[in-house]
Amino acid sequence: MSTVKINTPFNIDLDFELAEIYKRILAYGIDLFLLVLYSWGMRGFLYNFIQINGGEAALGIDITIVSVPMLLYPLFCELTFHGQSVGKKIIGLRVISLKGGEPDISQYIMRWIFRVFEWPLVFGFVFPGSFIFYQVLIVCFWGIIVVIIISVTQNSQRLGDLAAETVVINTKIKSSIHDTIFQSVTDKDYKVMFPEVMKLSDRDINTIKNILNNAHKKSSVQISQKISGKIQQVLQIQTQLKPFDFLEQLITDYNYLATKE
Repeated sequence: MSTVKINTPFNIDLDFELAEIYKRILAYGIDLFLLVLYSWGMRGFLYNFIQINGGEAALGIDITIVSVPMLLYPLFCELTFHGQSVGKKIIGLRVISLKGGEPDISQYIMRWIFRVFEWPLVFGFVFPGSFIFYQVLIVCFWGIIVVIIISVTQNSQRLGDLAAETVVINTKIKSSIHDTIFQSVTDKDYKVMFPEVMKLSDRDINTIKNILNNAHKKSSVQISQKISGKIQQVLQIQTQLKPFDFLEQLITDYNYLATKE
């Protein structure tokens, strides 16, 4: 299993399992299937149920309601689901930044821009019908090119990943990046131990959870001790809690305080 080593903002290296090509193809296949269903369903609704007439007006409606949403689907999903499309979520894949943690908006946009060139399905969305054979040829050709690029790059990256400095990893672990920020603290009498945690950003909390996951996975006390000491130094706090307990408490405090804002 190929891995990539990512240095976090806390100067701790984490190893992530790179997604295999066949899993990425499966995830893409699921997304493509959903897009085809949407295209057929919406066009059936527009042309058969509403019965819009042909011409420039119909083409404009088709592009606005069918083509544009399909074109924006990858970007919308990755922004909304924190690096996952529906296909990636089902297969267990996620996009992460080589800088550590979740990619920022500019990285997601860069991935999306290059996806338009690598998978030119938009031509099929705008010009359906008799062009289908040529669309399939174009998509297959570019698909082969993308697979070759993923195969020869060191971290299994497509052009969009190289430009955005991102990688696609397996997420079949006990918990995920997304689990950290959206945990709900329901105890009304909850007592915050470390209010200083709000000096950290969402990206910092994501990084802490990633490090904690890796420490649990490898049963590594050394990793948890290192990050615990670093955070206490940054936040200028002291505690007698064990490293694992301290990090978990920080995450819980952050979730509680963040939801109260």
